[in-house]
Amino acid sequence: MCLKSKKKGLSAEEKRTRMMEIFFETKDVFQLKDLEKIAPKEKGITAMSVKEVLQSLVDDGMVDCERIGTSNYYWAFPSKALHARKHKLEVLESQDPGCCFHVIIKVSYYRKFWLGAVAHACNPSTLGG
Repeated sequence: MCLKSKKKGLSAEEKRTRMMEIFFETKDVFQLKDLEKIAPKEKGITAMSVKEVLQSLVDDGMVDCERIGTSNYYWAFPSKALHARKHKLEVLESQDPGCCFHVIIKVSYYRKFWLGAVAHACNPSTLGG
């Protein structure tokens, strides 16, 4: 009788979080080929999905990318991520002081590396007031 491994792959969000950990832990600049070697070994992200995950992070402004000559370089530093979260929170708080904002802080495995903030503006009438 042959037993198949029921090992489950990482979700897209888990891959994104682990990719960000690579940047935040090393505080280094990488080329795609470097990340395709590092991510599978250190974070369990398949080499085939590294490019897609990286592009989604670049598209969302979480990872910076710069073309120098014929090469693309990628980086993300914790200080920029913290500044972006603070700025987003300030914008949300200043939009309508009379409105109720529920701020949900999502904390993943490594709090200091990855925090996401989501805000939802409530209609005051839904609060029973």
